[in-house]
Amino acid sequence: MIGSISAWGKSAIGLVGIGLTVFVAAMPLMGPAEAQKRVAPTSREAIRQSFAPIVRTAAPAVVNVYVRKRVRTFRSPFANDPFFRRFFGDRSGRPSERYQNSLGSGVIVSPEGIIVTNTHVVKGSGKTEIRVALPDQREFDATIVTQDDKTDIAILKIKSNGETFPSLRLGDSDGLEVGDLVLAIGNPFGVGQTVTSGIVSALARTEVGRSDQQVFIQTDAAINPGNSGGALVDVEGDVIGINTMIFSKTGGSHGIGFAIPSNLVRVYLDGALTGKTIKRPWLGAKLESVTRDVADALGLDRISGAYVVRLSEGGPASEAGFELGDVITRVGNFKVRDDRSVLYRLTTIGVGRNAAIEVLRRGKRKTLTLPLRTAPGPSASDVEELLGDHPLDGLTVANITGGLSEEMELEDERGVVVLKVLPRSVAARYRFREGDVIFEVGRSKISGLDDLRKALTRRLRRWNIGVNRKGRILHLRISG
Repeated sequence: MIGSISAWGKSAIGLVGIGLTVFVAAMPLMGPAEAQKRVAPTSREAIRQSFAPIVRTAAPAVVNVYVRKRVRTFRSPFANDPFFRRFFGDRSGRPSERYQNSLGSGVIVSPEGIIVTNTHVVKGSGKTEIRVALPDQREFDATIVTQDDKTDIAILKIKSNGETFPSLRLGDSDGLEVGDLVLAIGNPFGVGQTVTSGIVSALARTEVGRSDQQVFIQTDAAINPGNSGGALVDVEGDVIGINTMIFSKTGGSHGIGFAIPSNLVRVYLDGALTGKTIKRPWLGAKLESVTRDVADALGLDRISGAYVVRLSEGGPASEAGFELGDVITRVGNFKVRDDRSVLYRLTTIGVGRNAAIEVLRRGKRKTLTLPLRTAPGPSASDVEELLGDHPLDGLTVANITGGLSEEMELEDERGVVVLKVLPRSVAARYRFREGDVIFEVGRSKISGLDDLRKALTRRLRRWNIGVNRKGRILHLRISG
């Protein structure tokens, strides 16, 4: 099965495999000595050379991931009646359960049976059973060690009795150049393990991701449904990416596929192996990508970088000496093209370290030292569970702190954000969601919990509630 989202006219970005990271930066240019290692074929014998040795090394560690999910459905004796279905659809009659099967790929990255795949391959509501099949015909059950929706990275562990497995090494995705040869290995369409070849056709792709924490290597090696979670390997046989999705009008490969860089995968893998929860660095600032208008206004000679539009009081950026309007051009040794580039580079550096950030301030370049630490969670006084005779009964909401705003990718810091919706509560019935920002109740503007408490004490015959849902403004009118 392949999902898609509309983009660029009639084109669609399809998630490879089942159903459907932040960050991105331009990859560094190689020095003259390293560039000399890459040479074009110089003879007919060189052209006849084969990728077979690489495949023999890499293919045994690429597995098929079979996912069986128990899903709840509704079935009615009138379900086949066209007239009945016209008015009631499929959600009619008594609830029942059925199993839904799907397929993806994965890469074994340690002899103990640790597998890297995509979150969209294994994620699902209800009970999920995961089975992996190795190329040598062995099959094992597997469990999810950790998964991250924003980057689409999931780590699995094979259930075995101390057996060892063939594994691959994660390479250095920062060493890639456009034009480098790569192989994509996976199980497209469920036909069995398949190897395709191509080149790295672009680096640092950010425009195609759903989250501001997604980054991609682009390749023309054929990637199709079922390849999700498979390996993108270089000519050394190292994994330099995890195949994730395609850009397609039909759901099949059109020569534009995307893979998550191995250096980002390594951050999550190291966390899984050490038992640590992955924490992203907290910048303490809101960034926006430099546009043509911004570049003209600031007198920049190129449309590149990210500029600071908001600073959180007491955040790392304020502590490091950032100012509004600063244009970030480089993180460490890497140039950055946009706001996602900055976040990506900070994540790969890791919490607990310092990052050297080059900024352009009023025409002059300046290097700032940014301490990388996690965002503080909301205090007890910033969180409240709402109970009472009102439409918000069953919500857990919080004041929007700077750290919470970044973690939940909120566009604005005005209002209160929904952290949890109690199942079968009044609020759940009105379809409130986690991440909703409530900014208005009745005629009262909501800037925090104090405003919300006052607004909810009123007895209203009709509730008008303003909600910001990922940038979409909703005005809910609910009878009291």
